[in-house]
Amino acid sequence: MNYFLIALIWAGYCSLHSYMISIRFTNQMKLVLKSHYAYYRLFYVLISTVLLFPVFYYTGLLKSEVIITYHPPWSYIRYAFVICSLLIFFKAFLFDYDSLSFLGFRQIINFRKKIVNQQEGIKKSGLLGIVRHPMYSATILFLWCQTFRLSDIVANAVLTAYVIIGTMLEERKLVQEFGNSYIQYQKEVPMLIPFTKLKSK
Repeated sequence: MNYFLIALIWAGYCSLHSYMISIRFTNQMKLVLKSHYAYYRLFYVLISTVLLFPVFYYTGLLKSEVIITYHPPWSYIRYAFVICSLLIFFKAFLFDYDSLSFLGFRQIINFRKKIVNQQEGIKKSGLLGIVRHPMYSATILFLWCQTFRLSDIVANAVLTAYVIIGTMLEERKLVQEFGNSYIQYQKEVPMLIPFTKLKSK
């Protein structure tokens, strides 16, 4: 029953997290906030971060049996995957994406300077030329490197499903935004698992 509750809590968090950034909800926020919608992304990031603390806290409180232990050479392999996932995540966050836009600061800066946000083209350089969502790929890899207890498996399974479903929903938004150019990008570059598409000649 406790594991079901953990799954329910994480699923609830993921559902709220996804709904708050959905097209339907953000369009409502645009109508309500008008020009001050520029502050919404930062609010979304902050509230998402704050809500993580009680979810992690409850998950950590549960006395769960350790079912996976890592010994050499597997512990070294695990550390290598952890380091790799972190490098991919921060490389993508700092260099392949606009980190200020991701956190919501770029929108606020442009709002205060009265700069109209211009639609940028699809970036295909760096990690984005290998996988369309490198940060999500790195997140999944990191999650499963942190699996020790049964509760970890439950939480990681929910989060992995959320990342995959959330990525697919984000893909819909990107197709609406960029049209055929993003559809072509989908054909050329895999979504989450690198090197799974054959390059057309």
